[in-house]
Amino acid sequence: MRGSMPRLHRQCPLPLLILLLSLLLAGCAVLPQSSAATSAPAATPPAGAGGTLIMALGARDPQTLDPALVGDTTSAFVVRQLFSGLVRLNSDLEPVPDLAERWERSADGRIYTFSLRPEARFADGTPISAEDVRASLERAADPALAAALPARAYLGDIVGVREKLAGQAATISGLQVRDQRTLAITIDAPKSYFLAKLAHPTSFVVDRRAVARGGQRWTEQPNGSGPFIIERWDHDQVLVLARNPAFYREPARLDRVRMLIGAAASNPQVLYEQGELDLTSVPAYALARVRDDNNPLARELLSVPQLSLFYIGMNVTLPPFDDPRVREAFTLLLDRQKIAELSLQGAARPAAGVLPPGMPGYDPALALVQPDIERARALLAESRYGGAAGLPPIVAYGGWAATLRDVAEQELGLTIEVRDYEDFGAFLAALETKTLPMFSSGWVADYPDPENFLDLLFRSGSSENHFAYSNPAVDTLLDRAAVEADEATRHALYREAERRILADAPLIPLYHDVEYMLVKPYVRGLELTPLGILDLSTVELVR
Repeated sequence: MRGSMPRLHRQCPLPLLILLLSLLLAGCAVLPQSSAATSAPAATPPAGAGGTLIMALGARDPQTLDPALVGDTTSAFVVRQLFSGLVRLNSDLEPVPDLAERWERSADGRIYTFSLRPEARFADGTPISAEDVRASLERAADPALAAALPARAYLGDIVGVREKLAGQAATISGLQVRDQRTLAITIDAPKSYFLAKLAHPTSFVVDRRAVARGGQRWTEQPNGSGPFIIERWDHDQVLVLARNPAFYREPARLDRVRMLIGAAASNPQVLYEQGELDLTSVPAYALARVRDDNNPLARELLSVPQLSLFYIGMNVTLPPFDDPRVREAFTLLLDRQKIAELSLQGAARPAAGVLPPGMPGYDPALALVQPDIERARALLAESRYGGAAGLPPIVAYGGWAATLRDVAEQELGLTIEVRDYEDFGAFLAALETKTLPMFSSGWVADYPDPENFLDLLFRSGSSENHFAYSNPAVDTLLDRAAVEADEATRHALYREAERRILADAPLIPLYHDVEYMLVKPYVRGLELTPLGILDLSTVELVR
């Protein structure tokens, strides 16, 4: 999933989901609760619960609150508070039942039969049926909804989804409602990561009746199935969520979550230190001061390495990046170690490859690419452009493009025009057109599998492949890895695919983010998973 903005370019810290996007894969961190939670549904919140959690969401409203359209981490964070799906990922990153109480898998591994919980219901008390689930998945793959849909990446394993997305079928043939509470999903081949994909917001269940009644503005007051509902939304100013009393699990402990947006959230670090926020990300400029052992804030600081990658991408079909020697030359310009240690104040790890440390399949043998200006000059001279002076004008987008521009000008005498998008949504839309020649972007894991990086970002024709990259040999490796049952063999296939991708150089890997977050001592029960799947329903304020 796309991170909202590389750290260097923040006007204010990233929204909470990005703050928490990853701990080490080995586990999660939980701020202690003052009383034990139970798994049984409760009609009223536990004794002692309540209060309003205050946080900064970002400079603007979320891009969308429609689960079928979620493609960025800010939107996903809010949507997870309002909606639920068949499954969710627990703190060990394993798929566990959510709206489904159980599932069965066929002997050939292709058919999953889900049984819904009898107590599953929307916020207005309407029971959630298998037909509601089917209709939600059908809607998420409806090409009339948007030009580019996340369903291609996250639901594409279901038989019939690709045909519906292409307008070749009216329904998804791999969905079958067997009775009021039973839905069968058929996928194209046995794939170990399929259940984890269903935990992505694209699969969340929406009330089709509320969607029909609300028209284009149905997300203003969605009839969701998550732990919270929208109580108030002053656009680009504040979003207030209130406890959903009809939530099928134990009701949220908090009364409300108040999310500041825009000018009210313009300096979260100051607001936190003034006691006006309950948690916040620490910007790079303040990190050294906050980490100082003599600073009381150091006791409120959490460090959360993320399963993420920030990079500069190059469109391999557009000049001058249609020549692989030009792309390789550009990979040799930046010092990734200095970017992580100096530019980002140590709040990042330099990236040798695509997969972050902690991700299954991560290749520790990959060597960090060192800057080599002389080799870069030689590669440009060997290219069909004959050297830096022969390159056509280059336009680059995003924060790190400016760093690359400065190095290219100083070392190669090369001029790069850097442009930026004020609105992150406009940038995402531009990426989807695959017309940006060079761009700075980021990816944060949706589920703990190398397929989520290598397949989604680099497979030929993938909706997230903004490099327009295509290598049949890589596609074959990805095909084999997707259905390989042996995990060691599977990871070896992904490592080979990663090495071939790096050799083709459609991107310059820069760093894997390490987030630093301040949390007030009275915030209890906050569970931070390695993927940042944050459930605010478990949080309470104990003052």
